[in-house]
Amino acid sequence: MDSDTGGQFSNGFNRSSSSDAQRRAAVDIARQKVLAAYASSAEKGPLGQNSYSQPRQGIYSSDANKSAYSVPATHYKDNPAPSQINSDSWKTYHSAWQNYYQKYYSEYYSNAARNYIAKERLKAAREQAEDEEIASVLSNIGKSETKSGLSLDSNGNFQNESASRNSATSDDSASIRDRLRQKIRKKATDSAKKSRRHRRFIPIIAGVAVVLLILFLQYNRLIFAPIMAYVSPGNAPATEIEALDPTITQTVSADPRLIIPKLNIDVPINFNIALSDVMSAMNHGVAHYRISGASAFPGEIGNFIITGHSAGDVYSSNPYKYIFSGLERLEEGDLIYVNYNSVRYTYKVTGKQVIEPTNVGALVVQTDRPLITLVTCTPLGSSRYRLLVTGEQISPSYEGAPTGGSETVNIDEPEELPSNEPSFFEGIWNWLTGH
Repeated sequence: MDSDTGGQFSNGFNRSSSSDAQRRAAVDIARQKVLAAYASSAEKGPLGQNSYSQPRQGIYSSDANKSAYSVPATHYKDNPAPSQINSDSWKTYHSAWQNYYQKYYSEYYSNAARNYIAKERLKAAREQAEDEEIASVLSNIGKSETKSGLSLDSNGNFQNESASRNSATSDDSASIRDRLRQKIRKKATDSAKKSRRHRRFIPIIAGVAVVLLILFLQYNRLIFAPIMAYVSPGNAPATEIEALDPTITQTVSADPRLIIPKLNIDVPINFNIALSDVMSAMNHGVAHYRISGASAFPGEIGNFIITGHSAGDVYSSNPYKYIFSGLERLEEGDLIYVNYNSVRYTYKVTGKQVIEPTNVGALVVQTDRPLITLVTCTPLGSSRYRLLVTGEQISPSYEGAPTGGSETVNIDEPEELPSNEPSFFEGIWNWLTGH
């Protein structure tokens, strides 16, 4: 392109294959269009101290002898751009550039999309033609005649027509087999590459799955125990367990039970069990826990201790594994009921504390009244500490009540308070070590 002739192509329309030449031509044309638009806007009025008084030719020349994109060089050579530009001229100049780039890139991407679609269609058509050709040749082979005959060739010699046909068919068959082999080989190669890429992720996926399974088996109770702390752990709806008048002594069933209305707990109590059987007894409710110095029964002076689970594995069959999961929600003044020997004993919560599992002596207290202590593991989902909730009997009257444990002798002193059920891997370790 010759810039001195207003952007016309030299030597006619020279279709160069160089992308750089095309870009330079496009930029030159755009510059001419912008300058022409700028000059056209300047003709409408004075622009500072310089203005164009001479009418300008349009952007596209109507002269058939000129290029369709030619613009007179006087538009940007003979008349220099004015030194002062108002806002309207600048908007016109900026809009001209925007219109050019919008049109250029729109056409560029439209052409690219059309070329891509055309290539894909051509590729599909070629594959279809090859498949049809292979099918046609295979059909002809199946229908080939088996008759033999003689004919004269161009040299006047007799030749076997059947042999000739068989030779041609053999060549076609060989060509088809080669193409089929190539297609099968290509598909097999592509499939093998994809398979290799996928196989690299199999060990990673398997490892992640194993790790997640191990974490779930070991720590699932950390997820479910906090949820169960706010779900009714008992079988009866919460509206069926109501607080009773603690000043009235009631005759109830002889079945020993622990009732906590605030937590919707109504669970059987296992009495008269040895320390070694406490863990198994907690699979059937809660257990009466007796140690030296703290072995009272309901209504006796001393500390009456009940222990239960607060968490367990979700796949465990123990129906009472979450029975004490909400125990930390109890506050001072909440009521606890114990049915024992057909009498209902009422206790009022007086305090809570968290101790180490080995601090068994915290259960031994000097008192002149009947007390109750509920023991479970904390934090929820673990057996790291023990939570003690203490209450004082307020009904019936305990005047003249006997001292608990006075008739008991030779009660073992445990090294650690009862805990939740062992986790999956703790159970395996205990089984291996014989504990």
